[in-house]
Amino acid sequence: MASSILNESMDIHTGGVDLKFPHHDNELAQAEAYYNNDDWVKYFLHAGHLTIEGCKMSKSLKNFISIKDALKQHSARQIRLMFLLHSWKDTLDYSTATMEIAKGFEKFMHEFFLNVKDVLRASPSSGPGAFCKWNEEEIKLNNSYYEGKTKIHQSLCDSIDTRSAMEAMRLLITQCNIYIQEKRSSKQVPNAKLLEGIAKYLTRLMKVFGAISGDELIGFPIAGGTQNANVEETVMPYLQTLSEFRGQVRKIAREQKSMDILKLCDSLRDDVLPELGVRLEDREGVAAVIKLDDRETLLKERELALKEAEKKRKAKEEAKRKEQERQAAKDAQRRIPPQEMFKKEADKYSQFDDKGMPTHDKKGEPLSAKQVKKLAKAYQQQEKLHNDWLKSANNGS
Repeated sequence: MASSILNESMDIHTGGVDLKFPHHDNELAQAEAYYNNDDWVKYFLHAGHLTIEGCKMSKSLKNFISIKDALKQHSARQIRLMFLLHSWKDTLDYSTATMEIAKGFEKFMHEFFLNVKDVLRASPSSGPGAFCKWNEEEIKLNNSYYEGKTKIHQSLCDSIDTRSAMEAMRLLITQCNIYIQEKRSSKQVPNAKLLEGIAKYLTRLMKVFGAISGDELIGFPIAGGTQNANVEETVMPYLQTLSEFRGQVRKIAREQKSMDILKLCDSLRDDVLPELGVRLEDREGVAAVIKLDDRETLLKERELALKEAEKKRKAKEEAKRKEQERQAAKDAQRRIPPQEMFKKEADKYSQFDDKGMPTHDKKGEPLSAKQVKKLAKAYQQQEKLHNDWLKSANNGS
């Protein structure tokens, strides 16, 4: 069938790794014998198997998942990233853990693109102010940029190794994030042109990989962006005005210690704007960062944040309760006079002296000198604790 179309030789023949032997060997033997050549196929590409939660996908195992079913749980981009993060020739396990890795990578890239957009909005787009002098940090990041591009190119040339290419992209983004953070920590402005070039390069790669289908120059499309490609450009001036006004209100509210107004500002950030697909990130001493994101994503993040806050609150209450119990037990122990402390242990001792010190064990046998010494030490400690409690009680009265 293949030769009827491609004649006596073909460049690439694909198939699953399970077809290596005997299926493809048998094809070679028959075709090369018929055509009397030794290059009926120049390259075989054997793809790895797809497993589901560690098991072979099979209707009999009731773990058969179609692409249509997978798209009900995850976005097309997330599924594509899952494949890109693995080598095509190795076994890929479709599982909750694998998809979480893909979602994590998507969020990692998305946050980087949003941060770069924030830097670009805060920097002049033209004129002398748009070009900043490079210092050691910019030279270092630029070198990392070109090293990353080389690594990505080499990986894709090496049997289309998307896994290594994606790891090189992750490393480059990490270095950019460190650069941005260090600049902001030192109250310096990051080099917008350098970051813009890196972000555009990574966006082009995502388009090549099929993870971005829109016309965006930087980053993933905004939800609803297919209907209005300029939604970010349209709404951002209004959001910046709102953010600046909120920042001024917060500043005055802090100076006047108006907690009600501060709560309203927090509610705008945490409750109102996420419903509109807007994330506002406050930063101390500088303007807040504005990020347009998918509404459902922001609402899920808010839900997780609320659950985490509730979890911390319960943990704090539990720790407080245990501390109160520990303190109560400690206070109860301090109230016990040393003469009475051992008499409660009738299961250990049968006779006591005038001070309440045990002299015989429960069988009526005299205690050894070592045991008496140990008990005397405990007696002295309790005597000190009890005396301290008596003093504090008397002072309190």
